[in-house]
Amino acid sequence: MNASSRTRVAVNGYGVIGKRVADAVVRQEDMELAGVSDISADWRSRIVTQKGYRLYGAASEHAEAMQNAGLAVAGTLEDLLGAADVVVDCTPKRVAAKNVDLYRQKGVKFIVQGGEKHAVTGHSFVAEASYKDALGRDSTRVVSCNTTSIVRTLTALKHAGLLRRARGTLLRRATDPWESHLGGIMNTLVPEPEIPSHQGPDAQSVDPALDVVTMAVKVPETLAHLHYWAVQLTRAADKEEILDAFRSSPRIALIRMADGLTAINTVKELMADLGRPHDNLYEVALWADMLKVEGDELFYAYMVDNQAIVIPETIDAIRALAGHVQDPHESIATTNAALGIGLLTEALGGR
Repeated sequence: MNASSRTRVAVNGYGVIGKRVADAVVRQEDMELAGVSDISADWRSRIVTQKGYRLYGAASEHAEAMQNAGLAVAGTLEDLLGAADVVVDCTPKRVAAKNVDLYRQKGVKFIVQGGEKHAVTGHSFVAEASYKDALGRDSTRVVSCNTTSIVRTLTALKHAGLLRRARGTLLRRATDPWESHLGGIMNTLVPEPEIPSHQGPDAQSVDPALDVVTMAVKVPETLAHLHYWAVQLTRAADKEEILDAFRSSPRIALIRMADGLTAINTVKELMADLGRPHDNLYEVALWADMLKVEGDELFYAYMVDNQAIVIPETIDAIRALAGHVQDPHESIATTNAALGIGLLTEALGGR
């Protein structure tokens, strides 16, 4: 593809999501990374320049601190926005909402993450559910890791005509592994104070027709989230029909305890063995041999990698806003091929 026809993407914020988004962008043939903006002048920004990415300071004082630290700085965030078609805001929760005015002032389309409210953009994104609604928009919000998994799995059942209503319990990791020395919880469980927890209503921001209720509790580990779901189907079904519905989504990987994938740490180890960067699990990893159907009731469990699952969704959201790819299936297939999504299913014998 001609470089001039590629979508120029800026990444604002180089944390656990931002660095994965930047790496994913450079793997897309129809995109180019315009640069990365951040506030730090420590090892994280040094990694940006070592990878050959253009580094920008979020403001002039940040750019100056980076220069004083010996880093090559291309300018400020405002300079970066002048060289971009779309900016992906990966700054901490509630910071992105403050950046929106600048993005609009500069005439740059923008994507925020699930830590922001739906009202910031008026649109919430999961590729298999709301890609077409995002086409040509000025902005969208890629929903949180847990909400992404909920919409993926329930949309697969919905498309198969099997979903009536769903009730889920979420065991949420306490914090990101890289900052577990700063906080987290030990020797306790912390229930989310309201039922439904926020993930259910958030899923309805993507698809208002979903009848879904969630409950959540933080647990003292940092590897991944674990979900348990009880779903009432529209009719009685057998297990294989349910598995076929989940197989219809290329971003749901059916795993088996019988293969030794008996816990979330073993799945993460498999990601490392597959050569995934940062051990990324982009898919929902759903235990096929645990899944149970009783008449019109379905019970299943799956794992969510909160640092990775939203990355392919973000890439698809960039394409939707750019408007060059109209078909969601085409974008999803392109993203999946670039990120190696599907290799997990292949490694497990194509289940």
